[in-house]
Parts: sequence; structure tokens; C-alpha cells
Amino acid sequence: MNTKSWIASALLLAALAGTGTALALWKRSTVQAANAAAANQPEPVESVSAVPARQHEHRDATTSIGTVVALRSIRLRNEVSGTVHKAALTPGAIVDAGTVLVALDVSVEQAELKAQEAEAALAQTMLGRTERMTQQRAMSATELDRARSERDVKLAQVARTKAVIARKTIRAPFRARVGIADVHPGQFLEEGTELTTLQGVDDGANVDFSVAQQVAAGLKSGDAVDVYANDDAKPLAATIVATDARVDPSTRNAVVRARIDGANVPAPGASVRVRVPVGAARATVAVPASALRKGPSGDHVFVIAQDAQGKTRAQQRAVRVGAMLGEEVVIDSGLAAGEQVAASGSFKLRDASLVAVAQPVASAAGAAK
Repeated sequence: MNTKSWIASALLLAALAGTGTALALWKRSTVQAANAAAANQPEPVESVSAVPARQHEHRDATTSIGTVVALRSIRLRNEVSGTVHKAALTPGAIVDAGTVLVALDVSVEQAELKAQEAEAALAQTMLGRTERMTQQRAMSATELDRARSERDVKLAQVARTKAVIARKTIRAPFRARVGIADVHPGQFLEEGTELTTLQGVDDGANVDFSVAQQVAAGLKSGDAVDVYANDDAKPLAATIVATDARVDPSTRNAVVRARIDGANVPAPGASVRVRVPVGAARATVAVPASALRKGPSGDHVFVIAQDAQGKTRAQQRAVRVGAMLGEEVVIDSGLAAGEQVAASGSFKLRDASLVAVAQPVASAAGAAK
């Protein structure tokens, strides 16, 4: 390679090095200018609303499916056989106690009753005569006892026939609603035929439900439970009245009965959901459900507090979550009552974010008043 080639190569290398140096200096100055501009920019502020963590006494609960049972309910059957003379079983009708529902034909019994009443009257007359004759010593005491016994037998026969007539007249034992029936005049009923069902019309009802034996052991009469007829309805307050003495050996569950008071109760046989308390109540805190955030590290909330410079910042705080209470969530640990937590707007926060707390609408309205 000659001298000219070396000179050309050296000049090219020098030009490239100069260009690279110039580019490096330009990049450095650009970065420094950007950093200086960023340093002069104000720290971004996120606007959120904050609420204090509310002190709450919470008791764990479990849910069971229960069945509504009328306070008084029977399957109506006839005690003796006979032909239906009268039937007043209107499905859905409410009948008062003592109302005749089914009357069987008692014409034979009534004829027998008249004959027996006549015989009883004669026996009573003969007894009176025997007593007078005995007082006059015209008849012995033995004959008086025999006359008195015959009178008693005749009266017993009258009472028996009246009892048969009464058993053939089926009345409502209490105020109730009549179920579906298929009984008509002229129909012959065998003894023990099921006529209909009667559901008592009372201001209240029972709910039977099953819980695990450990839960049942902690329940006692007087404890309150909530009964939900459907998911949207307000719960009905109920009180435990009894716990079955026996645990089902196949399921290890025990049946518990609760009482609902009031007129607006579900129909007997309806399925309901029962919320049953478990264990003792404990002190917890409650926050709006919008304040709870979930992330890779678990559940957390953003606590609003001031830093060392007096600036309001969001501090990420890990918490242990308990039950849901409508639009609130119970925090078992990680948060103290009274601490301010970010509610609406918490989704855009990160740890140490600078925040501006917006005035809650309710508080502003209260201040205006």
C-alpha cells in the first residue's frame, strides 16, 4: 500500500471518529436537556375520594338451604268409613276452627240414637220407680242397683252413638288454608283416606335447615338468623327455637328450626336461604368495596397519609379480606379503624403516588346545610 492510500484511510477514520464524537456530544446534551426539563416538571397528582375505615363488629356466617314449615299443619283423614253427605273442601279457602269440612252420612246412627235415647229415658223412669219402691221397702237394694246399672248402660250407648256421629263429621281443628282436595258427595271413603292438607294461617312460620354438627353445637335458642326468600328481597329476621338432638350419621349435619314472626312469610314448603352466624363476634373494620384492589402480591388498599414533606400520598397496604357486606368489605387485618383509604379512583394509584383528595358529595352537601 502506497503513502496516498494510508493518508486517505487515516483521513476517513478521523472523519468517522469526529462524526461519532459529535453525535455522542449531541445525544448527551439532549438527554441532559430532557432531564432538566423533567426535573422542572411538577409531580403528577391523582384525584381520588377517601373514606375512613369504619369500625365494625363482625361475626362469621355460613349459608344453608331451608324449608318453610307452617306452625300448624296436618293431613286431614277420616277416622271411620262412610259415604260423603257434604263436602266443603274448597282449595285455597281459609276456614275457621270448627268449620264442617266433610260430613259423612249418619242416617243409620241417628236412627239408632233415637232408639237408644228412648231406651235411656225408659231406664231413667224405671230407676226412679225402683228408688221410690226401695224407700217403701217394696223392692230390695239389689233390684235398685240393677236398675241403676241398666240406666247407665243405656246412657253409655247414647254417648257412643253420639261419638260415632261426631267422628263422621270432620271439622277444621284450627284456622287454616285448605289444600287441594278431590272429595264429593256420594263418594265412599275407606277408613284413613287422605282428604286434603290444612296449613295453619298464623302470623309466622318455621324454617327447618341443616348445618354441620360443629356449627349446630355453637347455636342456642334465641340466636338470630337471616332468611332470604329470594336474592333480591330484604332478609326476614328469624330466631332459633330448637336444635335436633340427633346428628345425621350419613351427613354429620343437624337440623335446626328457626321461627319467623309476621304476616308476610313464604308459603309452607318454599325453599329459602338461611344465613347462620358462626363463632363469636370480633372487632374488624369495613371499607367500600371500590377501595379493595387485587394484584400479584394479593389484596391491598391505598391508605391516604402525609409524607415527611407534608405531601398527601397513597401508601399501598396489604390486607386480609373477610366477608362482603353489601357494598362494603370486611378487613380482618392490615388496616385500623379511622385510617383514610382511597375509594373511587383507587384503580389509577400506585405506591407513593401524590394524590389530591376530592370532597365527598355527601360531605359537601352536609357542609352546605
